[in-house]
Amino acid sequence: MRRDLNLQRTTYWTSWTLLPVRASLLSLPAATRGTQSCLKSLKSCSRIDEQRCEFPLPLKSQLLTIGGDLPLILPSKLGGYWINPPLERLVDVSPTLSHYGLDPESYDIMERDREAKIYHEFFRLRYHHSFTAVDPSLGPLVLSVCLEEEENKLRVILRMKECSLHGVFSVSLFPNIPSAVELAKMLCDRVTVSKFEVVSYLKAPELITAFDEHRVSPNFKFGVLYQKDGQFTEEDILSNNEESEGFIEFLSILGETIQLQGFTGFRGGLDVCHGQTGSEAVFTSFHGREIIFHVATKLPFTEGDPQQLQRKRHIGNDIVALVYQEGQTPFLCDVIKSHFLHCFLVVRRIQGEEETGAYQVSVTAREDVPPFGPVLPDPPIFTDCSLLREFLLTKLINAEISCYKAQRFSRLELRTRSSLLESLQAELSTRSQCMMGDPLLSALPSSEGVRGVSEGSGGFIENFKRAIRVRSHSFETLGVPRKIGGSASQKPKTEKDGESEKSPGPLPALSDSLGPAELKDQASPQEET
Repeated sequence: MRRDLNLQRTTYWTSWTLLPVRASLLSLPAATRGTQSCLKSLKSCSRIDEQRCEFPLPLKSQLLTIGGDLPLILPSKLGGYWINPPLERLVDVSPTLSHYGLDPESYDIMERDREAKIYHEFFRLRYHHSFTAVDPSLGPLVLSVCLEEEENKLRVILRMKECSLHGVFSVSLFPNIPSAVELAKMLCDRVTVSKFEVVSYLKAPELITAFDEHRVSPNFKFGVLYQKDGQFTEEDILSNNEESEGFIEFLSILGETIQLQGFTGFRGGLDVCHGQTGSEAVFTSFHGREIIFHVATKLPFTEGDPQQLQRKRHIGNDIVALVYQEGQTPFLCDVIKSHFLHCFLVVRRIQGEEETGAYQVSVTAREDVPPFGPVLPDPPIFTDCSLLREFLLTKLINAEISCYKAQRFSRLELRTRSSLLESLQAELSTRSQCMMGDPLLSALPSSEGVRGVSEGSGGFIENFKRAIRVRSHSFETLGVPRKIGGSASQKPKTEKDGESEKSPGPLPALSDSLGPAELKDQASPQEET
């Protein structure tokens, strides 16, 4: 009998259902004398000492000191996440305090790539030259040089696999205009190439602009999860179908509920023709940016599928997600298993002054995600819905941009940029030779090339897949056979308008060690219009 009791107690304490446990501990001193003597006898047993139940750290001290409501977010048992505000700052949080957010004028949206539009702004409208080369150590290089005669300056951009270097030099510093090699070495002393080729292709500015701006997109997509009281698991949260009045009101703060059928705005991978991703979504425009929300309750529900892969296919492939809580159940940092989701903004409806609604906000992200603004107010509570909307949308956009600096995404971005630059250099070199009348290349068909990269504007993950397709296409154009994994009889998939005719399944995992072919097969089918 005692053994069965031990097993039951051990199983109970390893769960994350903390509320009844907390209540039982606080009421323990009022137990009967018989219960106390029983506990004393158990304490003397060394085997029971090894299995004695305690709150998992760091929750033991945190939960017992926080007065009133439990926090919005609890840390992962394995760590790896930061939480803002920290748990120790939540002791005195009250909706009756005087500060309710900052001035929305201080809500600055981060820029994805500050120098991405320099070529479009300073070069395309002026007479300029571009050059290409393949450096033995640095790989493909694309150089653009513009003489700004009105200011007597030379403006130069050197594109390498790692980054683009931009410099402005006074012409008066040079007795003669420097050569392309000299200018490249002035920006990067690691350049060892001895000669650049002149780009004479008439559509080169379009291709170069597409490459420079491939990371810049005015469109964003975010997940929205609905967590009811008592729900701790991914399966419970993703299985919610009904939307409460409070949740519907919260969605109206984020944006407008639109019908997907025939929708012409940014769709974020949702089906606007055949209804395969539900009939509704939440959409908004915000400071010149289009945002679509993948609301879990509006995505298709599959009977008999506890994982709800149709929903996780989209939300699990987002980088940032919102969590709306009803009740006092905290959200666990790592409850949603996804290689892409790196940040969660958690919002809980609380009782404010004069019985008006107020919203408490908390943020968590993986530890390699840098902090981002706007700063949470102290206390992190909003009573003005318009201010809450301004804060949340700004915070979501900045969260995604900051997440790109995490190790997993930075590796993918470097791989994407390398593939795109390799394609760009090959395309510019080949087309320039065609313009010069090379008889071996004059019959080459017109290539979509890098142009397709800018058509989707769906983020670097989608651009990575396009980069692989562009590089493969460029190699075939140059007569280089493409390597195909598996048997030699395997046929490549046909694609139309940048999208695969057959959408792959949900993305269960993403490994940094995946090669281009494997990543293409596993990548999210969220091509944008």
